[in-house]
Amino acid sequence: MALVVYLKTVTELRGKGDRIAKVSFRGLSFYSRVLENCEDEARFEEAFRWPIASKVDGNEMLEIQIFNYSKVFTNRLIGTFCMVLQKVVEEGHLEVTDTLTDDNNTAIQTSVSIEIRYQPMDGSVQVWSDGEFLDVPTDRDGMFQFETDSLLSAHSQSSGTSPGRSSHGIPAFRKAGKGVFSAMKLGKVRSSKDDHKKGDDPAILEAEDLDRKAMRLGGGLDPDTISLASVTAVTTNVSNKRSKPDIKMEPSSGRPMDYQISVTIIEARQLVGLNMDPVVCVEIGEDKKYTSMKESTNCPYYNEYFVFDFHVPPDVMFDKILKLSVIHSKNLLRSGTLVGTFKLDIGTVYSQPEHQFYHKWAMLSDPDDITAGCKGYIKCDIAIMGKGDNIKTPHKANETDDDDIEGNLLLPEGVPSERQWARFYVKIYRAEGLPKMNTSIMANVKKAFIGENKDLVDPYVLVQFAGQKGKTSVQKSSYEPIWNEQIVFTEMFPPLCKRMKIQIRDSDKVNDVAIGTHFIDLRKISNDGDKGFLPTLGPAWVNMYGSTRNYTLMDEHQDLNEGLGEGVSFRARLLLSVAVEILDTSSVEIMSSTDVQVESVSMITESATGKVEELFLFGAFLEATMIDRKIGDKPINFEVTIGNYGNEIDGVSKSLSRRKKMRDGGGEADEEESELIQNSTDEEAEDDGDLVSVSSSPSMKPVITDRNYFHLPYFEKKPCIYIKSWWQDQRRRLYNSNIMDKIADKLEEGLNDVQEIIKTEKTYPERRLRGVLEELSTGCSRFVTLANKDQNQGGRTKLDRERLKSCMREMESMSQQAKTIRSQVKRNTVRDKLKAAMNFLQRLRFLADEPQHSIPDVFIWMMSNNKRIAYARIPSKDILYSIVDEEMGKDCGKVKACFLRLPGKKGFGPAGWTVQAKLEVYLWLGLNKQRKDFLSGLPSGFEEKKAVKGSGLQPVPPISLMYNMKQVFQLRAHMYQARSLFAADTSGLSDPFARVFFSTHSQVTEVLNETLCPTWDQLLIFDNVELYGEVSELRDDPPIIVIEIYDQDTVGKADFIGRTFAKPLTKMADEHYGPPRFPAQLEYYQIYRGNCTAGELLAAFELLQLGPAGQTELPPIDGPADCDRGPIMPVPLGIRPVLSRYRIEVLFWGLRELKRINLAQVDRPRVDIECAGKGVQSALIQNYKKNPNFNTLVKWFEVDLPENELLHPPLNIRVVDCRAFGRYTLVGSHAVTSLRKFIYIPPDKKAKDWANAGDIVVNVDPDTNVKKMETVVKLEATSDAVVKIDVNEDDKDKERKKKKKKKGEDPEDEEPDESMLDWWSKYFVSIETMMENLRAQEAVWAEAEEREDLENAADGAEIRADDANVKGAKIKEKTKVKSSKLKKKNQAIDGPEKKTPKSRVDELVVYHKELESEFDHFEDWLHTFNLYRGKAGDDDDTTVVDDDRIVGRFKGSLCMYKLPLSEEFTRETGFDPNMGMFQSIPHNDPINVLVRIYVVRATDLHPADINGKADPYIVIKLGKSEVKDKENYISKQLNPVFGKSFDIEATFPMDSMLTVSVYDWDLVGTDDLIGETKVDLENRYYSKHRATCGLASHYSLHGYNMWRDPQKPTQILTKLCKEGKVDGPHYGPGGKVKVSNRVFLGTTEIEDENGLKKQTEEHLALTVLKHWEEIPRVGCKLVPEHVETRPLLNPDKPGIEQGRIEMWVDMFPLDVPAPGPAIDISPRKPKRYELRVIIWNTDEVILEDDDYFTGEKSSDIFVRGWLKGQQEDKQDTDVHYHSLTGEGNFNWRYVFPFDYLMAEEKIVISKRESLFSWDETEYKIPARLTLQVWDADHFSADDFLGAIELDLNRFLRGAKTAKQCSIDMVLNEQELPTISIFKQKRVKGWWPFVARDENDELQLTGKVEAELHLMTAEEAEKNPVGLGRNEPDPLEKPNRPDTTFLWFLSPLKAIRYLVCNRYKWLIIKIVLALLLLIMVGLFLYSMPGYLVKKLLGA
Repeated sequence: MALVVYLKTVTELRGKGDRIAKVSFRGLSFYSRVLENCEDEARFEEAFRWPIASKVDGNEMLEIQIFNYSKVFTNRLIGTFCMVLQKVVEEGHLEVTDTLTDDNNTAIQTSVSIEIRYQPMDGSVQVWSDGEFLDVPTDRDGMFQFETDSLLSAHSQSSGTSPGRSSHGIPAFRKAGKGVFSAMKLGKVRSSKDDHKKGDDPAILEAEDLDRKAMRLGGGLDPDTISLASVTAVTTNVSNKRSKPDIKMEPSSGRPMDYQISVTIIEARQLVGLNMDPVVCVEIGEDKKYTSMKESTNCPYYNEYFVFDFHVPPDVMFDKILKLSVIHSKNLLRSGTLVGTFKLDIGTVYSQPEHQFYHKWAMLSDPDDITAGCKGYIKCDIAIMGKGDNIKTPHKANETDDDDIEGNLLLPEGVPSERQWARFYVKIYRAEGLPKMNTSIMANVKKAFIGENKDLVDPYVLVQFAGQKGKTSVQKSSYEPIWNEQIVFTEMFPPLCKRMKIQIRDSDKVNDVAIGTHFIDLRKISNDGDKGFLPTLGPAWVNMYGSTRNYTLMDEHQDLNEGLGEGVSFRARLLLSVAVEILDTSSVEIMSSTDVQVESVSMITESATGKVEELFLFGAFLEATMIDRKIGDKPINFEVTIGNYGNEIDGVSKSLSRRKKMRDGGGEADEEESELIQNSTDEEAEDDGDLVSVSSSPSMKPVITDRNYFHLPYFEKKPCIYIKSWWQDQRRRLYNSNIMDKIADKLEEGLNDVQEIIKTEKTYPERRLRGVLEELSTGCSRFVTLANKDQNQGGRTKLDRERLKSCMREMESMSQQAKTIRSQVKRNTVRDKLKAAMNFLQRLRFLADEPQHSIPDVFIWMMSNNKRIAYARIPSKDILYSIVDEEMGKDCGKVKACFLRLPGKKGFGPAGWTVQAKLEVYLWLGLNKQRKDFLSGLPSGFEEKKAVKGSGLQPVPPISLMYNMKQVFQLRAHMYQARSLFAADTSGLSDPFARVFFSTHSQVTEVLNETLCPTWDQLLIFDNVELYGEVSELRDDPPIIVIEIYDQDTVGKADFIGRTFAKPLTKMADEHYGPPRFPAQLEYYQIYRGNCTAGELLAAFELLQLGPAGQTELPPIDGPADCDRGPIMPVPLGIRPVLSRYRIEVLFWGLRELKRINLAQVDRPRVDIECAGKGVQSALIQNYKKNPNFNTLVKWFEVDLPENELLHPPLNIRVVDCRAFGRYTLVGSHAVTSLRKFIYIPPDKKAKDWANAGDIVVNVDPDTNVKKMETVVKLEATSDAVVKIDVNEDDKDKERKKKKKKKGEDPEDEEPDESMLDWWSKYFVSIETMMENLRAQEAVWAEAEEREDLENAADGAEIRADDANVKGAKIKEKTKVKSSKLKKKNQAIDGPEKKTPKSRVDELVVYHKELESEFDHFEDWLHTFNLYRGKAGDDDDTTVVDDDRIVGRFKGSLCMYKLPLSEEFTRETGFDPNMGMFQSIPHNDPINVLVRIYVVRATDLHPADINGKADPYIVIKLGKSEVKDKENYISKQLNPVFGKSFDIEATFPMDSMLTVSVYDWDLVGTDDLIGETKVDLENRYYSKHRATCGLASHYSLHGYNMWRDPQKPTQILTKLCKEGKVDGPHYGPGGKVKVSNRVFLGTTEIEDENGLKKQTEEHLALTVLKHWEEIPRVGCKLVPEHVETRPLLNPDKPGIEQGRIEMWVDMFPLDVPAPGPAIDISPRKPKRYELRVIIWNTDEVILEDDDYFTGEKSSDIFVRGWLKGQQEDKQDTDVHYHSLTGEGNFNWRYVFPFDYLMAEEKIVISKRESLFSWDETEYKIPARLTLQVWDADHFSADDFLGAIELDLNRFLRGAKTAKQCSIDMVLNEQELPTISIFKQKRVKGWWPFVARDENDELQLTGKVEAELHLMTAEEAEKNPVGLGRNEPDPLEKPNRPDTTFLWFLSPLKAIRYLVCNRYKWLIIKIVLALLLLIMVGLFLYSMPGYLVKKLLGA
């Protein structure tokens, strides 16, 4: 079958240019050749053909596009021609000339003429009648191997005369036709071999030839644009009646795992509240831990580390909430008041890169008052480790305190920093289909007493979200409860808790149990993009699954109802909706608390969730095999259920009674039911003839297959089931996710192909990847057209609409991105682009998961005696029918192999691995009205047997199918070998055999004893296998074969090792047995055990049809002639691999750390090596204790191995102990699965000529000012000379070390004095470099995208030697740009000029991992093989090596090569024939070594004491020596600095494993191990990387960087040259040295300690050593001076890091001069300083008090000060009473002595934590001075007014005057210049005091004039001063106004003051007034008397 298009000409073209045509059919496009410089006519005259495997449909389209071709830009489309192939299909041949259309579908003048031929399949494969084209035989699965396409597309892009396109090319194509076409293995693509003895793959050669041809013909495009569609694209509608089985058996979700969560609380800032004593509480789930309390501060510094350990399933872990809260003044008696909280779920942390947040600020908010805003920040680290995760903590260096809080908030990527409060409304409407939750006995008792029959369940709904719970009311006794309530949560949005848990529970007097659980993932119901939407859901039904429905008092599967593990039965469905509303916290009427509310809501109409439709589910059981023997003796039947429909035993099917009501016209139907009535029309009821569902197959007794399994005898009669059910019609949701799933499946399959091609090293993975991306792109755009169809269907929710929009946007953008990436795929970018494509796959899978359910899943249960035994769960969307192909479920109308498994926890572990039964079932689910073709996918050739005759229009479904066509086959299973099997015996080996199942037959291979890599080489023949169905279908889709591998045990039954599936290659009776399809090729099948891989099987399977002549016609079996294995038939010749002769040389070095075997020590071990049946034994080690090395080093053996490296069998290493009387005991074994890295490749002839490439100067050029980027430029192919464009170290240092400076910082003028520098200076500088490099790396990755385009441009040009400089220059420019970008990124600079070069300090290298990982485990020639013994552990994660199984190590190496070897090698001078390929290897006699271990420090130790701390000390073990440093333990530290070196003398090989452990010191009891690390010293010692003593970056004779190796660089260089037989070193004049043909330049002067300069060659030698990797042939990187960071592990907590230790090891052989004394790395002693602070004056302090007499505002001011961490030493000034203006005068001196570490910028404090502490604990705290201003009160607590905190390393300059001092100095702290007291020594000025007001705004509360003076302890001793105003050097008394005294201390003074000063005039006025009053009084008093007198005249 093929479609051929012959493109003749394109006419009426405009303009002149290069033209190219693209012809597309079924997603596969071909390009024509490029026609250059055509005018108006382009004569292509080219033919394109598509081999096709299924008929061309009349509606299919052919598309031709004509482009203007451009080499540089994208091709520009001229026009398109599309045609429907209807006419072609009818007539088979057609000639057309027609015009093209442009983008807007309007016709243009240009026209095209073509000829099309189509030949449908007519049984045989013929050649075209006119001989022009050759047909390609179609393939079994219609899967053409991609290489074919590469041929096709390669041709299509070369010229018209290329082979296979025209009559000249036929022979070439025939040749290629062999072995090119290949078959589908489950999900993998088969590689096919040519059937001749040629070992290599002709297709590959062929494709390369074509490429060359294409290049030569010149018209071709760049091969970089060829792409290969997957061949499935060519053959979309192949008759594929079977779907793929899923190979992983065990449910993975519910199994508990170990997790460790570590939280470091560093500090808190800006806590709201005055003068508080804060404590931080860390809470995860139920566990709470508290930090210590810090007194009277709003910015406490803690640096405390907490660890939580959990052993729970992942889902439970990730749903736990981590809550940080700050509590104010908590103590034993009171719980304290909550300041604020922050919460997020563990899942959010785990999904972060590296599973951690590092140094992030968590923003606190108050849950009781959401209007309040931010309550402060906590800086913390949070990290989560599962087993096998290793967390790369950024290096704990001297962290400069990043004060940028806003920029470092603890929020995941993409969450806005300003989060708002929001309400989450969860509306719960009703539920249905609940199971019984009570026993019937109770019900009967109730009925007897009360006389009513109730539903046996009292449900309510519980919703959990973000650590809060809300529940609805309880609906008593109802299977269909109606709640209509909403639960409202108030939480920050977006929330940091991903999942909402919704649970229906049954209320019970004793304990409530869960009925079912559903999780809502908020990420799936919202979209955070700029066109996104808030979380919304429903109203929609969600289905809940859990344990089986029959009620038992103790339900063993209760966990399933809690949402752990995969539910095994439908439990109920719940109608709910979710909505979110963002709150405006500023509005008044808002409720400010976050408590959960429950309110009632109005009812919802039935139609809101969609129209109810009648669905029809049909199933046919074609085969039931592999039934576990435990249940094989009783009759068995299968039951299929969907929801509660079909569940006859325990479904409480109200819905059935509801239907009856409907039919009868309602009865007492309530509203919702009457709505259902309207949907079920009368006609429907008629035409079904009231069809009754048949949901289970008839019971049958199983028949024995073999000792393990039974099968049911369903020979020609296959039972069927059918169920009708009613559900809301929401198929559109499922359709959309089906389309996406199919795109994703295709993508996944394609990516697997690409990985397979890369893995098997076939050619052109890039072409396949391009094809995959093309398909993805077309698939995505197809989705957009399909999904857009029926928008207005009933029951569409807001989420449906929004999801559709966002899915379409995503798919469109994905389509675009895929196109873009496709164009960037080149051979060298395949791996990166593969990663990008993997990303698409995750996105697709995420999109395809539909959050709103509709139709529940289908369950198939195997029943025995009415008991449920095992089940399979099939998602309903997978079997859902649609008229549109893409929307159809992937298993709908197909035969699916289902493996039934045990429910719940029974399914974990070994019980879950055994198959309970294997079914071949056919399922179809669709609308009842669409059910006419529900049988169409079944294998044809059956008659239906019906139960009743149908009267209606639609066919009545059959209850069984009778097959009258059966085919007889012979199956040949060629079982060649298996490798890397699971170790199932205690010996660490297995006795494996394989059992092959096909249909109802099974056979076993022989048992091979004691091996993990059995080579069975056995052919199993299954005769008379009967299969039902049509021949052609069986050819395309044979049933699958199951292969199980077991371990034979002498007693008991065999242990299961693993299982795999395969599809046989089918040959029909009339087919020829020969190439290209036959004989079948061996290939690898992955073996699974549960979810873990357990090895690989190499096998091939052929299914051969027996014709009328029976067995005689079958192809003969020609086994290898030489072997006679009795009844066992070996794999025949055409299939077994082609062998050649190899020699394997083994280097036996020694054995290490052998453990005891059966309590006896190993004394005389021997190593046996075996590969493919041949082998060699090592010499016997006579006394393992005395010397564990072998005395004969090299032995070899010859063996016949397959030519194809991928088929090489593993090599087994076994160690046995020879005991007395000829007994042997197996100690342990190791299987080397891949010998690839040990294959010796003889050196290339051409490469040998490097010697005459001339001298190459390796440029170590001092005047290039560039950061060192290792740019390697290759020279001519003939030489391997490599020039590094490198940079002089000095400049590198200067360039690299630019200190991060804030603006205006004073340049550090003075260079540090040499004598000041010590090892720690070097260390800290190096750490900074490491941090910079890490940051640079990140930046470089970020820029990789930009760089790619440059590379693509550069790729084409070959670089010759003379271009090297040019390219170098380019690279330099690039690097310059890059480094400048970096600087900008990392610093706040104002122009690069201001940066000051940092003084040059020699550096070492700080590795943030072990040295081994940097240098490939030092296995450059000596490899270490772990020996295993004992059963392998069954863990989900086999990547974690089971350390308990390791019983020792074998050291040695292997080398294999094909015989005969070329002569040259052996003719070399000094060739020792005994050593074979292992020349120049040192001898393994015992050697004495001085080992010097330097331990710098440990970080992040796991706390070992109750107080959350540890008291660590170091223990070092090497052989028998052990050094315990117990007396120097460091109290209460999790980040101890040890700074110690230890010397131990050792003898290799006896003492070669160094163990450095950190123990926790305990006063009572034994000390606990925190963690340990092991270093293999021997491999380091012998390594070519020279790991004995690292090379320093510079050679100096004295000072902190003194050369510490006893051998000088010149001696080392001479030795290396001699060992490597390299010519050199030749020192020349002018600072040159030549080694081999490389010339190095360097300085030649050195200074001794007296400053005298003298000549030396050491610098030159050191330069060569540092660039040793550039020396041809022998070069490798030498270990530099370094510090390595090693993880500490604890055997009790395997795989989880317990902290890290920084250390390095030097080794010096004792037979050479002794090394000097060890470097002193003891921790720097903190320097003693004294800070003197004089508080002169205050001003504008706010006035707090009202005067008793006068009501005036005043304050009694005093100032308090302390250094952070020393609150108990706080000092107060005296009180300035009664300040009326806020001015205070003090002249008061504080003196703060402190210890300070200059390098780390921290103050060191030693103090006892509590009364009960045994000893003092050391703390390191940032140097910060706190000054506070207070108002003194006598009878109440003093009032806090304001504070300022000065960081002594960088604080603002004080203002000159009080006027200039403003609050801006605090607000704009970042912009203003800062100073350091450690540089300035003396500072005076005004600083502002600030405090927060009610609205949380900072306000100015005063100003202080202070003077800071820093002195060292010595200086302070010389001129002492007094505290306050005391002697010596007293300050004068302040000149305070008279007002500043206290009235009750000197009342007279007060009165005088009152009289004299304040109220003087008032008093005078009062006195006058009084006098006046007295006078008036006297006047009035005396007046009457006088009057009388006067009147009487007396």
